[in-house]
Amino acid sequence: MRVLLTEDDADLLLAVSTSLRGALLAVDTATDLAAADLALSVNAYDCAVFDRMLPDGDALDHVGRRRSAWLVPVPVLFLTALSTPADVVAGLGVGDDYLAKPFEMAELIGRVLSLCRRAPAPSAPAVLHCGDLELDAGRREVRRAGVLLTLTRTEFTVLKLLLEHHPAPVGHRLLLRHGWDEMANPSSNVLPVLIRQLRSKLRNPPMIENVRGIGYRITAGEGPRGR
Repeated sequence: MRVLLTEDDADLLLAVSTSLRGALLAVDTATDLAAADLALSVNAYDCAVFDRMLPDGDALDHVGRRRSAWLVPVPVLFLTALSTPADVVAGLGVGDDYLAKPFEMAELIGRVLSLCRRAPAPSAPAVLHCGDLELDAGRREVRRAGVLLTLTRTEFTVLKLLLEHHPAPVGHRLLLRHGWDEMANPSSNVLPVLIRQLRSKLRNPPMIENVRGIGYRITAGEGPRGR
């Protein structure tokens, strides 16, 4: 599950993002509304957490105006020092949850996980195909030639992204951003290692090929594999 955290206090941003990652959530961060808007326009999130008073405005007003423009409705939790009953009522009128500062980290994690489970299913096709490969997004199942394969969460996410873009290649940065989170180092070998594991699990003939200088592409037939 993937979360966007928007908070302009550097210490709190680090503490909350670290705790959410400790709960096995992928976390992207933003420090103002403009950066949050950009992240929401290019990524799919299961939950968004907003501090209210940010350098470029009140997140409550911004979310109220912008929520209908986001491609996928995202459950929103407001995390703020504004804690009067009127503030809470106003926040719940726009968002899905409201937690006042100071707060217990365990409670925040529990609320975020609850909102993540509430997130709507993506609008992409439920079942994706390429050759004899089938990925059922609803059931989170992958089959090749009718044989059920066992994939990790990250392997499933990367394979789904490759299938959604087929026959076009998918760039390294996009695969890293969807499979991991913003902490993933583009110069690390986590993506090549995962691709090798995924190729092995998909069996022969190979389906994932390297597109030099760009990323990876999934094909129905055998092509040059690369690193």
